[in-house]
Amino acid sequence: MEDSVAALGLRERKKARTHEALIDTALRLFAQHGFAATTTEEIAAACEVSQRTFFRYFNSKEDVVTAVEDAVDDEFLHRFRDRPVEEHPLFSLRAAALATWGSLNESAAERQVLAARLGEENPPLLAAQLRRRDDRQAMLVDEIVERTGRPSQEVEVRAWLAVGAFTTAVRVAHGIWCGRGGTAVTSLCEAIELSLDLLPSSLTTAWHLPDAAS
Repeated sequence: MEDSVAALGLRERKKARTHEALIDTALRLFAQHGFAATTTEEIAAACEVSQRTFFRYFNSKEDVVTAVEDAVDDEFLHRFRDRPVEEHPLFSLRAAALATWGSLNESAAERQVLAARLGEENPPLLAAQLRRRDDRQAMLVDEIVERTGRPSQEVEVRAWLAVGAFTTAVRVAHGIWCGRGGTAVTSLCEAIELSLDLLPSSLTTAWHLPDAAS
């Protein structure tokens, strides 16, 4: 029994290593040769596995890139679910985001930057990323509605507005951070904090523009 459990653990660790190696190899080739010019066959060969093995882990090149984002989003969702149910959803979302991004090492942060840049440069990949983000937002809305224990149209609308405002604020912070060539996780967390801090006043406070004559 112990031998079978140990063997299962070994197989799972080997699968996890192969999964990560395929991602690292694919991202390296995408950076060197471009996303469109890189084939799944080349990724498999560079990783010293068969193309059949590649397709055991990923359905397409797009899946490799979205897997980078999925890893962070899965951790974020886990941390969100751990927040107190009575906490305001925006506070829970904020805390989960900062904890998740704050836990990333430099290599993981660089993966996120590259995934974002690849999407900007490749419309088919960007379309896949946007579909995935829509699915993630819908999942968050369901989580918030369930937390209230009082599902209704009003609660659902409020949940969508909260998630939409939150994801927009984080996306703005992430875009500015990536645009400035950021790789330091601390600077990303600071950008997210600033964006979320400015969100309420951006919607409710009058904007006082400087006098043109001054």
